[in-house]
Amino acid sequence: MAVLETGTTDAKRLALAELNTRPRPAYGRYVAATVAVVAAALFIWSLAINEAVDWSIVGRYLFNKRILDGVVVTIQITALSLLLGFSSGLVIALMRLSDSRILQTLATVWVWFFRAVPVLVILILVNNIALLYPELGIGLPGLPMIIGVDTNAVISPFLAAVVAFGANEGAYASEIFRASIKSVPTGQFEAAKALGMGSTRMYWRIVLPQAMRIAVPPLSNNTINMLKNTSLVSYIGVSDLLYTAQSIYAQNYEVIALLLVACLWYLLLVSILSVAQSMIERRLGFDRKKKQKAVLSSEVTSNA
Repeated sequence: MAVLETGTTDAKRLALAELNTRPRPAYGRYVAATVAVVAAALFIWSLAINEAVDWSIVGRYLFNKRILDGVVVTIQITALSLLLGFSSGLVIALMRLSDSRILQTLATVWVWFFRAVPVLVILILVNNIALLYPELGIGLPGLPMIIGVDTNAVISPFLAAVVAFGANEGAYASEIFRASIKSVPTGQFEAAKALGMGSTRMYWRIVLPQAMRIAVPPLSNNTINMLKNTSLVSYIGVSDLLYTAQSIYAQNYEVIALLLVACLWYLLLVSILSVAQSMIERRLGFDRKKKQKAVLSSEVTSNA
């Protein structure tokens, strides 16, 4: 007990944590878990024996080439949109944290617009951007374009989906990056400046590595939401997973079976992303916990 009387608060906490204690039984948690498991089992059983579901059709189309092509398109849109969204979100976050009022205003307006307008509206708007700008190019207002191309030749439905989702994700990701950067202690900024680091090097070497620990969980959730939101591209005719399933059941009228095929693929993809998220979070938090335990152990030993 000498350790607990003379040690620091953290050392006491570590010593207490190592005691052989027995937690109180959580009966309410057990009851809730049992009810949830029973309800899920009953739902799965009712779905399995439902005569409206032809599971042979589900098995036949689960790995159908058209379905697999739709899965690939879904993954491509998700990956490209996240790349555009995360990169633009980081830039927008840095603009909002800058000392320039102009950059702050531009970034604030960008975030305000894309957070206010539904993503489906943005998707349809970008897909029909040729109605607003028939040509895309470089030129001066009121004068012919120096270099111009037909908008419809450049903005395909696939590219429109990537741009719309990426711009929308950039607005939300910027708030995550901004909050993560602001969570870094001010002393880290002051120490970096005292060492003569420029802004770019300070953010790249000191600030962002610490901010990413906080940003990873919400960004991972955004990744999962992005994957599910790609189903909206069926409105503009992109052959993703959902659009392909709809095209098939429009021919054979197996609506429920094809929708279940789409559900199974979405469940698989989201499960993979969830496992990856857990691994990344565990990896980022492991070293910190290990170092903290090592420090506390050294304090306990020194005070023993």
